[in-house]
Amino acid sequence: MKRGETMSKYPALFSPVKIGSMEVKNRIAMMPMGVFSPRLMGPNGAYTKDGADYYIERAKGGTGLIITGLLPVAWLPKGHGPGDQGEGFYKYIEQQKYLADGIHKYGSKVIVQITALSGRSSMHHTDPAPSELPNVWDPTHNNREMTAAEIKDYIEMFANAALANKMAGIDGVEVHAVHEGYLLDQFTMENTNHRTDEYGGSLENRLRFPTEIVQAIKAKCGSDFPVTVRYSVKSYMKGFNRGALPGEKFTEFGRDYEESIVVANMLAEAGYDALNCDNGSYDSWYWPHPPVYMPKACNLEDVKFLRKHVSIPVICAGKFDDPALADREIAEGGIDMMGMGRPLLADPYMADKFMAGEESDIRPCIGCHNGCLSRIFQMKDISCAVNPACGRELTYGIGKADKVKKVLVVGGGIGGMEAARVCALRGHSVDLYEKTGRLGGQFIPASAFDYKEDDRRLLTWYEKQVKDTGVNVHLNSYADKDLIKASGYDEIFVATGAVEKKLATPGFDQKNVTYTIDTLMNGNVDGENILIVGGGLTGIEIACDLGKKGKRVTVVEATDTILNSFGLSAANYNMLMEMIDYYKVNVMKSTVVTKYENGVADLVTTVKNYPNINNRAKLMFAAGPGGMPVPSQVKADHVIVSVGYVSDNSLYEEVRADNVHLIGDAVKPENVMKAVWDAYDAARMI
Repeated sequence: MKRGETMSKYPALFSPVKIGSMEVKNRIAMMPMGVFSPRLMGPNGAYTKDGADYYIERAKGGTGLIITGLLPVAWLPKGHGPGDQGEGFYKYIEQQKYLADGIHKYGSKVIVQITALSGRSSMHHTDPAPSELPNVWDPTHNNREMTAAEIKDYIEMFANAALANKMAGIDGVEVHAVHEGYLLDQFTMENTNHRTDEYGGSLENRLRFPTEIVQAIKAKCGSDFPVTVRYSVKSYMKGFNRGALPGEKFTEFGRDYEESIVVANMLAEAGYDALNCDNGSYDSWYWPHPPVYMPKACNLEDVKFLRKHVSIPVICAGKFDDPALADREIAEGGIDMMGMGRPLLADPYMADKFMAGEESDIRPCIGCHNGCLSRIFQMKDISCAVNPACGRELTYGIGKADKVKKVLVVGGGIGGMEAARVCALRGHSVDLYEKTGRLGGQFIPASAFDYKEDDRRLLTWYEKQVKDTGVNVHLNSYADKDLIKASGYDEIFVATGAVEKKLATPGFDQKNVTYTIDTLMNGNVDGENILIVGGGLTGIEIACDLGKKGKRVTVVEATDTILNSFGLSAANYNMLMEMIDYYKVNVMKSTVVTKYENGVADLVTTVKNYPNINNRAKLMFAAGPGGMPVPSQVKADHVIVSVGYVSDNSLYEEVRADNVHLIGDAVKPENVMKAVWDAYDAARMI
């Protein structure tokens, strides 16, 4: 089946659906993600041309409904009256028309998400919350209680923003959010709303703010103007700044099933036309922003439960990129639409590829958050670790080269495959030499965890792209300096990656001491008491995986912090920290192994502030400038060493020249995003 044909093996997924008065051509919706860097969104909240083109590209790729990232309603200039809204108001409208027209060109619909403040989820504890509450990011400070006058102002700002978007040709708005623990969500929940006025107390009062918002929008824009609401079915909160893991038994601190049914129906009765659903809060941030560790379609069962109790359409989001599953659930009435966020960053043409049965050509999201969520919080352009063109679709693509060149890529890891792929798409003749019998490099062991199925999908995608683009792959072949000098290549990419750091610790030469790659590839971890040396990302992932399997795990980390991985998102970090606690992994920071003998590791912990150390111990050990060394021992049937990598750039140093490009881990071991972006940046200019 060719892309663009109307028939599909997913008939339910590609059937139309109505949200209020709006008909969407298929059941695929792009989920809202923050797009408010200065290059993509102007100071008035309207999208720049680059920002609009980012969304238009997803409509071009077949997505039926585009829901934009949040627009703070306070940013948009206020109208002054029915006939005189003001210059700024009309400037916003004029700018937003480009977005509306561009998406409509491809037969898709667009909804702009509009938002109030974040309450206790704000990065600034000076922002108001429903009540005085501990700030998520700095619990030592409380956010102040929002005044009733401020609430009324925001209701009017929501209506103003909705009207401006309607006048710009936008098809509807989404109110953000009775979801994720943002301000409106905090108003709805008893444990975060302690008000005694008309906006607190009873459930009806706690819902008054989002209820009055939709009523004000409908009054200003007409009852037939579609308004959806971002909605968390369950909060998965164990308390402030504590989230629950999938399958964990806990007492819900936020919104539970029973209350969720009532809340959803009250919102529908108030005038909302659809529920855009997932789960979680900032206290359980890995539910609305599921990392690689979360199961696929992690919110589906909860959304299906809610769908049984409401009469308006529901959209389900959260690691949901399986068209067969979506088609079945839609056909059976479990949900009404499939929501995707990050997958559409990795591949904006997913919908068309679903339609054409080209799933093997879809570049998968790997749940790393490095290119999207982490960059958003750094106030950078939203993008994607595996798709560097995301967010700059019309300016950073891959065009044909003016002159065909002979290109050599040394190393078949992620960086090497990306360089080979891009050069081949540019029209060059490409040879790729890989010294082992398989493409993938260090990403092969990195993808060995059960939950890293998307990493394995990415490897498969790269193997197919390299083949489809005509790259000449030489496996079990080593490209040395003699081959390079004799072959006359115009351009050479050295993607030789990195090698594991080794420790000279006495006893680490035993068979039951393994390093990361060997451990992940062979799974040879015997015994019940496991010691992991190194508290970086991989070490902690291994620790949690073994803890889940019932092992007693201790992690020792030489520095005073763990998970020191560049670009690691708070969602990924928070879930790993909860997993450490849940699987009872013992973490010892500022600790090194001095010897391993007879199944026992000798440790030394540097204690700086002497917590829980008695006076006698303080006298026994002389505390230098760095603190007091405290010895201890831990039983270890198996030791896993995970202390990072060092670049392997020896070949580059031998052949260094103007036409030789060092990329990826061979420059500096970091993450997938660096490997892909380095390769893409260099190869697209060849």
